[in-house]
Amino acid sequence: MKKMIVAMVALLATTSAFAQEAAAPVVAASSDRGLVAIAAAIAIALSVFAGAMAQGKTASTALDGIARNPAASGKLLIPMILGLALIESLVIYALIIALRLA
Repeated sequence: MKKMIVAMVALLATTSAFAQEAAAPVVAASSDRGLVAIAAAIAIALSVFAGAMAQGKTASTALDGIARNPAASGKLLIPMILGLALIESLVIYALIIALRLA
């Protein structure tokens, strides 16, 4: 057992001798930065469009349900607000990602 531990320590100690030097960081060209900015703009535009469409569909469906059964307005309001908040949080999350990319 002691021989195995000594062998493991010797193996781990010698692996750093074969380590390579760190490579120089690659600097992105200015054209790549512009393409990333365009991609971020397209991504946020698509997410905002999809979020607006989803919020419109959610509100429309909830109002249709309330119009058909006014007594169900209390049961529909809380899930609708929760759904709208989750949709909006996804759009804000996409905005944060787009800002981190650009």
